[in-house]
Amino acid sequence: MRYFLWSAIIFLTFIIQGSVALFDITPNLTAILACYAGIRKGEVRGILFGSLIGILEDSLSGALLGPNLLSKGLIGYLSYLIYSRIFIWTPLFGIISITALTLIDSSVVFISRSIFDKMPVSVGAAFFTIAIQSLLNAPLGIFIRPKDAD
Repeated sequence: MRYFLWSAIIFLTFIIQGSVALFDITPNLTAILACYAGIRKGEVRGILFGSLIGILEDSLSGALLGPNLLSKGLIGYLSYLIYSRIFIWTPLFGIISITALTLIDSSVVFISRSIFDKMPVSVGAAFFTIAIQSLLNAPLGIFIRPKDAD
């Protein structure tokens, strides 16, 4: 039952991510799922779940396979690392961490695509897109917290 629930959540996340846009920029909701997996499930499951989300996103995009796999796996690990080293969780810390992790995720995807494929957009447009995605994801950091903070 748990796998069916997670499959439905991932499916709905991809649908919402593809249909919602601000300034023609879609939010990076899959980074939030990878962050959640790292925080709640630990480092190994966070990496595996993040990588699974990343390979699904790469295969659905029709572009180069691998950039999202790398970035989402990295986000799953970094989110565990951040939350295992911080003793007191606060909603403000959640907002800051989601913003930083979204910045890292989108930057890794852009750099990987620029190195191994043709540059998708100019650097200025990439910075603008990354900043907007981080700001769109920031409020959701209030709702993500470690198990021991419940």
